[in-house]
Amino acid sequence: MLTDSALSADERAAIDTVPRGLFIQGRWRTTAGTLPVFDPATGALLCEVADASPDDGLAALDAACAAQAEWAATAPRERSDLLMRVHRALLADTDRLALIATLEMGKPLAEARGEIAYAAEFFRWFAEEAVRLDGGYMPAPTGGSRFLVTRQPVGPSLLITPWNFPVAMGARKIAPALAAGCTCVVKPAEQTPLSMLALARVLADEGVPAGVVNVVTTADPAAVMTPLILDDRSRKLSFTGSTAVGKQLLAQCAHTVMRTSMELGGNAPLLVFDDADLDEAVEGALAAKMRNIGQACTAANRILVQRGVAEVFARRLAERMAALPMGRGTEPGVVVGPLIDAEAVAKVRRLVDDARARGATALIGATAADGPGTFYPATVLVDVPDDAELCRTEIFGPVAAIGVFDTEDEAVRRANDTPYGLVSYVFTENLRRGLRVCEALETGMVGLNQGVVSNPAAPFGGVKESGLGREGGPTGIDEFLETKYIGVRL
Repeated sequence: MLTDSALSADERAAIDTVPRGLFIQGRWRTTAGTLPVFDPATGALLCEVADASPDDGLAALDAACAAQAEWAATAPRERSDLLMRVHRALLADTDRLALIATLEMGKPLAEARGEIAYAAEFFRWFAEEAVRLDGGYMPAPTGGSRFLVTRQPVGPSLLITPWNFPVAMGARKIAPALAAGCTCVVKPAEQTPLSMLALARVLADEGVPAGVVNVVTTADPAAVMTPLILDDRSRKLSFTGSTAVGKQLLAQCAHTVMRTSMELGGNAPLLVFDDADLDEAVEGALAAKMRNIGQACTAANRILVQRGVAEVFARRLAERMAALPMGRGTEPGVVVGPLIDAEAVAKVRRLVDDARARGATALIGATAADGPGTFYPATVLVDVPDDAELCRTEIFGPVAAIGVFDTEDEAVRRANDTPYGLVSYVFTENLRRGLRVCEALETGMVGLNQGVVSNPAAPFGGVKESGLGREGGPTGIDEFLETKYIGVRL
């Protein structure tokens, strides 16, 4: 393990701007224990932050509950203006926040800057939604009374965010919660707490009232969050993470019938038909596969190519991926940064070895890198059989697994042959085929001739075991609102 002396002066300065305590009731709170945070590219210790206990978690919920009524009564325009200030502050602070995200998560700086812009856009989008909460008024069908329909904040919300987009996933949950009038307790991933702590400081600096947003960092999320989930004062849980953990949380939420939003695992198919624009398909596959070093729930997991173009597509994709520079995310031009930790590298290695043992061939990569840091090179596998483990498991790494299909029906059947249903991608120049296939695919999102679907103005979420509810878009704020009907007798 390297010490923090491995950091440059600029990197050390960025890390030193981040508060190290829990953020509860508008104050930074120290703890007896600490949680170490490492740079996955070098193994260097970045710093140590507070490690919350169950009592600290309950204190955060107490603060959110105490602030709920006043925050819900705040004028929508006031909430909107605050979120717009946060939007502007994030954009103005992009370089510092991006460097923090790169250091603790590993993604290249260019991608981290894009994540900050993405996060900022959630605050702008939901600033606009905050002043557009609607309801209804209508006569009863039988006359004599009126139906008044209004929408109110769900109440104190628990927000659990992942490590792969440590700023944007926080923004995607916090912004609609605040816009709707909900207070919250945020628990970031233990690998990447710094970005959320930095975001909490921005929120506080821009005027979020004490207790409205509370952040608890912990090495033991189950011990800290379970009591909060089982507490009947908590009225909403929004979770992004694995399907296995999501199922456990859903079982816990059943105790109080808590509202839930679940953005869980994926197994995204990417279909390339023989009439596709191959330049467009290769670029789209590269974007869908290599965003965030493949560590994204939207990453293309199974690339299925029609037989007539399979060989040329695989060769061209391999050429592009082989040319991607690998290294520490802070180095100029780097595209392939480290995976989040050694466990992630071991998983990718196991999946690649299994596929090769079952008959797949590696065109490039397939060997873990030597030296410090948790790196795995860009890899392209061809002739991947459907029984390979990586066809059933999220790879979460820079591995493009290519299989071949013959007919449209076969492509759709194989694409849907998974319990997951987050996103899929289709490349074809035939409009009728494109629409047929998009409608037939069992996923919550489809990219037609594009490899990136995420947009704050669009509803993000999946079906089947990929989750419940939607984040972003016109429906994103609905997850934090309850509909109330008032019958009025005339």
